Amino acid sequence: MQFFSDLTQIQSSQPIILTIGTFDGLHLGHQVLLNQLKIAASAREALTAVLAFHPRPKTVLSPHLPSNDYLTMPNERIAMFEQFGLDILVMMPFTHELANLSASDFMRQVKKHLNLIELWAGHDFALGKNREGDRNYLANLGRELGYTVHEAAPCFVDGQIVSSTHIRHLLSAGEVSQATQLLGHYPAVSGQIVTGVQRGRTIGFPTANIAFSTERLLPADGVYATLLKRAGHEQRYPSVTNIGLRPSFVTGNKERTIEAHILDFNDDIYGEQCSLEFVAYLRPEQKFNHLAELVKQIKQDVEQAKLCLSYKMI
Repeated sequence: MQFFSDLTQIQSSQPIILTIGTFDGLHLGHQVLLNQLKIAASAREALTAVLAFHPRPKTVLSPHLPSNDYLTMPNERIAMFEQFGLDILVMMPFTHELANLSASDFMRQVKKHLNLIELWAGHDFALGKNREGDRNYLANLGRELGYTVHEAAPCFVDGQIVSSTHIRHLLSAGEVSQATQLLGHYPAVSGQIVTGVQRGRTIGFPTANIAFSTERLLPADGVYATLLKRAGHEQRYPSVTNIGLRPSFVTGNKERTIEAHILDFNDDIYGEQCSLEFVAYLRPEQKFNHLAELVKQIKQDVEQAKLCLSYKMI
């Protein structure tokens, strides 16, 4: 897959089938669209291309709204796009200057750098200033510029269209199993394993503390059965992860942490990059007044996680 951070970096003469969007989470709906893109490209002996944005339009145009609810960060999206076997990915920043471009001017820029022959879009797609470029507008423009517009079939799960917004609501409620059904993969957080205060080690449950972007939406505070994958390794390690404020150890803490206890594991992995997949919600985060109560509960969490993960391992 060829990766570009701006349209101006490309000058392709080969015919291209394109889709445009944010693609946060790369959920099942996105995957259906990408598969349709690949089928169309194969039929027309063309290349597949995605033009994605980060930050997304909402973050730029509505700065008063929360910006800490991304399902995936750019590096994660790039890796996931690559797994789909796409030919070209352009991930460019959405800016106020871009927002003020008319749909016509934007599509003329696209056509200038990409030999666009088909544009694929979802049912509610629109681009350009004031979202003037809906499918009908773009189809009419395409007759002048030499491309056709196609609507991707929507993806439904349990009678509801799959959307990033719905997935965000599920994660905020700790419903990681339901979110997995809509994503087509486990919700995950990537980051560096950093040194914490190492209290877990003193009670027999050392944890890997994972640094994460403040733009990320984390699942609700609580304890989860998880799978940890180290960068450069294929193995996924079963683990128990706490997200929250560590109320048993810190009073008045406002900084959320991700602490994963990897089962039956003793290697030193500080400084490594990893991806943590959330498989199942076990319980809410709790405050324990006595250390013995905490240790007893962690042991129960470990056993419950083993049961959850024993049939999930790949």
